[in-house]
Amino acid sequence: MSEAKKTAPRTARSETPPEHRRTALSLLGRTLSWLIGLTLAGVFSLLLLIALALAMAYPNLPDISGLTDYRPKLPMRVLSADGVLLGEFGEERRNFLSIKEIPKRMQDAVLAIEDARFYQHGGVDYLGVIRAGLANFGESRSQGASTITMQVARNFYLSTEKTLTRKIYEILLALKIENALSKDEILEIYMNQIFLGHRAYGFAAASEVYFGKPLRDISVAESAMLAGLPKAPSAYNPINNLKRATIRQQYIIERMLENGFITEEQRDAAKVEKLVFRPPVESPQHAEYVAEAARLLMFNQYGEEAYTRGLNVYLTVRAEEQTVAYRALRRGIMDFERRQVYRGPEAYVDLPSDPKALDVRIAEALADHPANDELLAAVVLEADARKVVAALQSGETLSLTGEGLKPATSGLSDKGNPKTRIRRGAVIRVIKSTKAGKEDWTITQLPEVEGAFIAMDPRDGRIRAMVGGFDYAKNKFNHVTQAWRQPGSSFKPFIYSAALEKGFTPSTVVNDAPLFFSASTTGSQPWEPKNYDGTFEGAMPLRRALAKSKNMVSIRILNSIGVGFAQQWLTRFGFEAEKHPAYLTMALGAGSVTPLQMAQGYAVFANGGHRVAPQLIAKLTDNKGRVLYDALPLQLSEDSRTIEARNAFLMTSLLQEVTRSGTAAKAQAQLKRPDIYGKTGTTNDSMDAWFAGYQKEVVAVVWIGYDQPRKLGDRETGGGLALPIWIEYMGFALRGVAVSEPSAPEGVLNVNGEWYFDEFSGKAGVPSLSDDEAHLPKAAGEDEKKSILDLFKR
Repeated sequence: MSEAKKTAPRTARSETPPEHRRTALSLLGRTLSWLIGLTLAGVFSLLLLIALALAMAYPNLPDISGLTDYRPKLPMRVLSADGVLLGEFGEERRNFLSIKEIPKRMQDAVLAIEDARFYQHGGVDYLGVIRAGLANFGESRSQGASTITMQVARNFYLSTEKTLTRKIYEILLALKIENALSKDEILEIYMNQIFLGHRAYGFAAASEVYFGKPLRDISVAESAMLAGLPKAPSAYNPINNLKRATIRQQYIIERMLENGFITEEQRDAAKVEKLVFRPPVESPQHAEYVAEAARLLMFNQYGEEAYTRGLNVYLTVRAEEQTVAYRALRRGIMDFERRQVYRGPEAYVDLPSDPKALDVRIAEALADHPANDELLAAVVLEADARKVVAALQSGETLSLTGEGLKPATSGLSDKGNPKTRIRRGAVIRVIKSTKAGKEDWTITQLPEVEGAFIAMDPRDGRIRAMVGGFDYAKNKFNHVTQAWRQPGSSFKPFIYSAALEKGFTPSTVVNDAPLFFSASTTGSQPWEPKNYDGTFEGAMPLRRALAKSKNMVSIRILNSIGVGFAQQWLTRFGFEAEKHPAYLTMALGAGSVTPLQMAQGYAVFANGGHRVAPQLIAKLTDNKGRVLYDALPLQLSEDSRTIEARNAFLMTSLLQEVTRSGTAAKAQAQLKRPDIYGKTGTTNDSMDAWFAGYQKEVVAVVWIGYDQPRKLGDRETGGGLALPIWIEYMGFALRGVAVSEPSAPEGVLNVNGEWYFDEFSGKAGVPSLSDDEAHLPKAAGEDEKKSILDLFKR
């Protein structure tokens, strides 16, 4: 038995020989070594590339002498004629405090939330970068890693766009700043420079704005509230959203405890302290363009000292009229915008499913889309064809239905373009309207079209109101002074004025019939001008022709008096001859003007023939109230006369017909007064819409168009777009102003109800104008018309 056991075969075991195991381990080790080596080589190569990029970028960094020489400066204040503050330049430095004057609790609150390791790192907190990266990977909301030094670099020298290139420059600038300034100097600059909402720059100014007290008097709780502002001033300030601001304040108080800046007792007291906020001041005046124009004038006079001397610049502008002009222009543009196709949401953001994180994500998203006055940004929470629910920066939730959805119908359609679709996470614009005493919200969009408004006193040139565009924050280009545009038919009065000097009268009959100019005549391409409505009404007097804005009549007049004479005549009104080439297209306003030039030109008609220079600065004082400049009242005299009083009188009579029975008839109808004169203007293809008009005390000009000229729309005209804006302003400006029509000057006669120059009241004038007399071609034949059509087929 035992012998059997000894000889019985044993079951085979699955066993790897030792030499095979050693071979496998060796292969695995070599593979791992190869992978580690490859990874290290990749990391080294990446670091090498980054180092090379940094080395190339570093020499191109901007000079930081503006930081090393950062000193407190007194601001320049721009005020209206009635003493209302319109703008302040240098206000971010007006409450400058040295780091020793800034309370420790304020410094600690800022460090606790913005950069707790500020005094440990060298400008870039690499641990913070890693921590932010992990946070962004694990959460739906974003978390930044900018140190205070990096924020200083960004605020002074870089844009706010979120790109890798900007981040690299931000890091390099931070390193350069740390090498040039001490930590206390950097913190001092940051706490005086940072924008904190409601026009407050720096924590000293913010303390006054939000609490109405000096920074030295604020508590720990108030410090924490202010420290929450830099992240997004529009989202986390207690005026716009107290609930959200309080949540952030409570978090900052906890951070102050965690970092050892306060005790538990201070923490507990701060968390329950009831804050008392300064009552909101009345809404600021919207005079950014006119304030900027004044700033430029002062800078040209005083240079950089303009921002340090504490100058008080009093303008000729009247605060109430400025506000009315601003509102009228925006209302007119928004009325136009409602007729445009919906272009889609401004952005899309990913919203977290966790309701607790939702409010913070909305706040962060809307910080990049600040309110454009009454046009508020909102994040869509849910959307379908019948209802849209959206959240505002204030935390308010809106429910839009019915009429409120109409402007965005295409964005809510299932068959619409996915790129313009309104869905959860879409950032849209909404506007509140009041109808029949009920407030409703409507989806809208930021307009692409621009506009300009200018009003001045024709008696002395004093600017009464100036609005250079729809929104200064969006577009700082001042269209009143800088936009050179075609004036269209609003330029015809200056051609008619020239014609009066050549014997034409308001009763001169001119044929409104088709015209054709061959390529040999124009020197370039065939030209067959049209009236706006495409119709021709035959022979008519100049009075009716101007009232109906007949292009054919204007061309015939200009051809008769000579383009050279007309070109020189225009200079009497302040226009530049070279901007109006001596061609027949001048009759249709094909030259270039600015709205300010148009106002100056129409002022010549309004004041009886005098050319006055626009005046904006009324008085200038220093910070102690001493008068540095006081504009003397302008007295019109023969020295300023540029056309005869009788010419201005007849043109006023003709322009009165425009507002009574012509293309601007609703001006007199709505304002209910006869002493209103003006002319509509619509350029070729409706690219520019104008209305220029006056009463003897105020001349005002409105322009609407795209910065990059394109069609406003087939049915958009100066009478439909610009005139309503003008009427709204004039309705306010002429309140309490008695009706006053000009009296006839010497040298004119009234014959059968029509006015004439003395010497042209009989047969000496031009009773009628035929094409033969004007040396004009006849209308195009069929073959010539075909050549025009062929031209557009090429």
